[in-house]
Amino acid sequence: MAQIEAPAQVDNDKLMAFVFRAVDEVGAALNCALVVMGDQLGYYRDLAAHGPTTPSELAERTGTGVHYAREWLNAQAAGGFVDYDADTRRYTLPPEQAVALADESSPAFLPGFFQIAHGTARDAAMVIDAARAGQGLGWDQHNSDVHAGCERFFRPGYAANLVPAWLPALDGVVDKLRNGAKVADVGCGHGASTVLMAQAFPRSTFAGSDFHAESVATARDRASSAAVADRTQFEVAAATGFSGAGYDLVTMFDCLHDMGDPLGAARHVRQVIAPDGTWMIVEPAAGDAVEQNLNAVGRAYYGFSTLLCTPASLSQPPGAALGTQAGPARIRAVTADAGFTRFRQVAQTPFNHVYEVRP
Repeated sequence: MAQIEAPAQVDNDKLMAFVFRAVDEVGAALNCALVVMGDQLGYYRDLAAHGPTTPSELAERTGTGVHYAREWLNAQAAGGFVDYDADTRRYTLPPEQAVALADESSPAFLPGFFQIAHGTARDAAMVIDAARAGQGLGWDQHNSDVHAGCERFFRPGYAANLVPAWLPALDGVVDKLRNGAKVADVGCGHGASTVLMAQAFPRSTFAGSDFHAESVATARDRASSAAVADRTQFEVAAATGFSGAGYDLVTMFDCLHDMGDPLGAARHVRQVIAPDGTWMIVEPAAGDAVEQNLNAVGRAYYGFSTLLCTPASLSQPPGAALGTQAGPARIRAVTADAGFTRFRQVAQTPFNHVYEVRP
């Protein structure tokens, strides 16, 4: 008969430290919804525009209930998102927070990050059911905050880095784009990356593809609004079967790890890319070993991987489930198995690694 080991001695100080850490975690989880609330009600933008403010002033200017404004401000002050002056009883959004929370053109803009996290958490019950059954959960099965938040989070970083830094880091690609290149943007989502490239390189043509029909419809609208519809086209297609051939550049932004068949996608890219073409893969920043990812960014990405990216991959045969923190070695292995011979990391940000892959 197996013996039951006595429980380890509990350090009460460590226990209480963990309890209060857990309290902070609950506050942070609730704040995810509060940031979405502040973004959608215009609270951050109003505070950025008007400076020190009372709850009544914020409520009046935004056309919202004063009781909500008061409690929201207090929660934001308790979390260090706004400053509170006890003498004047006014709340101020510091300039750094204003850049991150109210300026959508800033590369540090964060409400989209909170929006996708909030949407992902709201769908957790479906993920729990999928985990019990060992099944996946498709991207199309998630609520709209996941789709919109994803673009709002990644778009500022793409706007700040794609044209000025990432494309120039690729060998000879910018010259091709300036002269007129053929580009496939695979997994284009709402088309943010496609539109940015099309705006920068009017002589080139861009074919965006995504298996999510609603995202493709949004991408077409975005291209039209940006006046680049003449050099862009979008199709609903899997990464293993998007149309066209002879591409000078194929791009994948934060999507390869989501695919059920990344190797199949890589083999298709190998078939349709020009002999001297380039495949640019942008993936979440990650190291190859788990211990390299045990940090703030890794924690967020492992959370998304559990609740969003891995279920999405498992919903598509064969369900490779690379994970959001796949790391460069696993990405390189996929490209090598598909027949590519050159792979190098050419750029990075706190959130992304950029790889150049060549035939």
